[in-house]
Amino acid sequence: MSEISVRMDLPAEHMREIFGMRDAYIKKLERDFAVTVVNRDGQVVITGEEENTRRAQNVLRQLDILSERGNEIEEQSVDYAISLGREEQEAALTEIDSDCICHTVAGKPVKPKTVGQKAYVDAIRDNMIVFGIGPAGTGKTYLAMAMAVTAFQNDEVSRIILTRPAIEAGEKLGFLPGDLQSKVDPYLRPLYDALHQIMGAEHFARNMEKGLIEVAPLAYMRGRTLDNAYIILDEAQNTTPAQMKMFLTRIGFGSKVIVTGDASQKDLPSGTRSGLDVAVRVLSKIEGIAFCSLTSRDVVRHPLVQRIVKAYDDYEAKEKNRNRERHGNGRR
Repeated sequence: MSEISVRMDLPAEHMREIFGMRDAYIKKLERDFAVTVVNRDGQVVITGEEENTRRAQNVLRQLDILSERGNEIEEQSVDYAISLGREEQEAALTEIDSDCICHTVAGKPVKPKTVGQKAYVDAIRDNMIVFGIGPAGTGKTYLAMAMAVTAFQNDEVSRIILTRPAIEAGEKLGFLPGDLQSKVDPYLRPLYDALHQIMGAEHFARNMEKGLIEVAPLAYMRGRTLDNAYIILDEAQNTTPAQMKMFLTRIGFGSKVIVTGDASQKDLPSGTRSGLDVAVRVLSKIEGIAFCSLTSRDVVRHPLVQRIVKAYDDYEAKEKNRNRERHGNGRR
């Protein structure tokens, strides 16, 4: 195919954002699409094979729209825009970005950043119970927390209940120093951190005192009926089937439930079945319950985290294949 050159107008302030420090982001674009991109007299000129040039131009156009909306262009944004560009889904990026859930106390918008995250947020809006399953860094808990705070502030629910199994403590919880709250706080700290960022420490503390926000270990949910509440069960891979059943049968009228977990990071004793794994098999066909699977592509932490997750996924897949082949040979 013959080479072509196309010109684009980009405002100088957006160009600085999109090119990145020492043109790091634009070099990624050049490398992935085998094009050259130069700033010539205030215009961006893209040169390469026609198909690649068109895709690179579309990616730059989407990044320009993100910058125009006030988004900080980060390495993760560029990497994801390029991956969508290769699949000719560039427009999905700005569609995702248009969905603002809420703003943090510092004024930063909380939005889904990937196609998987957008599907997860939409599922939460449309279903009473949603299971968000995926690796670390995919925003499962943070987006769930943002949705819960938004519903609470809009008076859609009267309280927020956050829970997770304190499996790591086991029966040693009683030997930890301090009162009961001090004993369980280390296991609930990630939930506190997210609430502080979204709601603000003072607002969070006031609502905690009033009992409108409750953060507690899963064991304390037994025997309760939770009406008109937004309930989030985090680290659900560490529940037993009995605990998961107990939790899901606490749900009352006017409540919404989000269950998050990473099936690859279980802390249960060896041989113990995960309540999350069982729930996926038992509840997958029930109307009103949605299951959202997030992958390494939905990781929105440092790009290195995405590569780490992908490497472990590949390694575990190979190990499963080896074990399957070994058992197959053994049966012969």
